[in-house]
Formats: sequence, structure tokens, C-alpha cells
Amino acid sequence: MKLEEVIAIVIDELGRIAPEIDAKQLDPDAELREECDIDSMDFLNLVTALSERLKIEIPETDYPSLATLHQAAAYLAQKLDATA
Repeated sequence: MKLEEVIAIVIDELGRIAPEIDAKQLDPDAELREECDIDSMDFLNLVTALSERLKIEIPETDYPSLATLHQAAAYLAQKLDATA
């Protein structure tokens, strides 16, 4: 899966959790929790949704790898390559 596709999936799932966000205004290097004003439960819901949608395991120790849009996309793309 291409990085752009992974970014689109992260944005889509983020939009389900925080529908008020404007994806075009997101800073891809800003902390998602601050940028989107989501709390820890919303972040956990995002991680769970991404895990289910992409059918990959995301251990809690890897959550910091999902801090920004760019980091999340790179981490998820790497996990998807490893399972392919």
C-alpha cells in the first residue's frame, strides 16, 4: 500500500473520531492529539480503528510512533509491508 493511501486512511479514521477537523488544515508534523484536540480515549479509538481497518497489530509500546500524521503513516506503511 502506498504512503498516500495510508495517509488517506488515517485522515478518514481521524475524521470519524473528530468530524470537526479539516484535513486540509492538518500540519502533518504536529502532534495529532493537540492538532485535532482529541483526548487519550479518542486517540485509543483511532489506534483501534486503524488496527481493525488495516488488519494489523499495533502494540501499546508503539503508540508514540503514531504521534503525528507523518509518523503514523510511515509506521503503518512499514507494518503493512512487513505483513505482505
